[in-house]
Amino acid sequence: MRAAVLHEIGQDKLEVLDDVEAVGFGPGKVRLRIRATGLCHSDVSAMNGVLPQPAPFIPGHEGAGEVIDIGDGVSGLSTGDRVVVCWLPACGACPACKRGQTQLCLAGFMNAGTPNFKRPGGEVFGFAGTGTFTEEVVVDAGCAVPIPDDVPFEIAALIGCGVTTGLGAAINTAQVEAGSSVAVIGCGGVGIAAIQGARVQGAAQIVAVDPVASRREAALRFGATEAVAPDGLGDARQRITGGEGFDYVFEVVGKSATARTAYENTRRGGTLCIVGAGAMDDNFQVNMFELFFDEKRILPSMYGGGDVLRSYERAIALWRAGRIDLESMITHRVPLAGINDALDQMRTGESLRTCIEL
Repeated sequence: MRAAVLHEIGQDKLEVLDDVEAVGFGPGKVRLRIRATGLCHSDVSAMNGVLPQPAPFIPGHEGAGEVIDIGDGVSGLSTGDRVVVCWLPACGACPACKRGQTQLCLAGFMNAGTPNFKRPGGEVFGFAGTGTFTEEVVVDAGCAVPIPDDVPFEIAALIGCGVTTGLGAAINTAQVEAGSSVAVIGCGGVGIAAIQGARVQGAAQIVAVDPVASRREAALRFGATEAVAPDGLGDARQRITGGEGFDYVFEVVGKSATARTAYENTRRGGTLCIVGAGAMDDNFQVNMFELFFDEKRILPSMYGGGDVLRSYERAIALWRAGRIDLESMITHRVPLAGINDALDQMRTGESLRTCIEL
């Protein structure tokens, strides 16, 4: 079968091969036929080594498709079911799950260290234990979450990561209050979802911050009340908050420099929500006096900071009701053979989300 493979960490191109086989099928597993998958910035971060991932590997974790085979002991799924791929399934038994923090369950991360593909040259890993830039994948049954028939595969794929992450950051983690002021730094797919989440929550002002003009224009269509380049953030802060700072600032880039900018533009007693996934050696610093004196809440948000299955259901309900726009987030569509074009579009900021259609 066909799949897009990264041979070594640090390479910027994927090779689309037709000699890949999905392996590991057995008890507790399901085999999926991928129909659509989104390109998320985390895929690029894994390719360049910012996020740890063994190689060679198949990127992709934001996918949707159909169940084509079911292993022994699997219940609640049938052949032909339409599903969204959940790259961080909850085991239900670990301390994090028992506390109700299923987004912190480590079971899914353990899958990332087990190859779930092979080719004549040897074993191949799937990113985040999945690997959706391929025609078929074998995953734990918990990674396959049924979706209603009226949800298109490309919409379900977005819900599988970017939409859930951004919406959840605003709704679950930060719990944006109605009438508040919000700034979102980084307006790719996840940032746009955070903007939509803040709008759903009733924020009065939502300032989108991004260096790419097309993304700023897009942010206005999705609910931002204004959009500025990074050098315009200070002026927006002065005009909107009288210089005090925003009630909520979302950092959706994953770099310490933008996290520091976000911190500085959060009002005293306000909330800084860290959504971007950054590198282990990129340290965010605050001094002990400002940490104490400003009483700013620093809230990391992992995969939307809440129960993932509930978050999927909420996203679908909001989409059906017309409260969020998911179709327009897909700015480009390419076949698997065009995956490197999609990577270039993401790196330049030309795309919000590219749907790879298989």
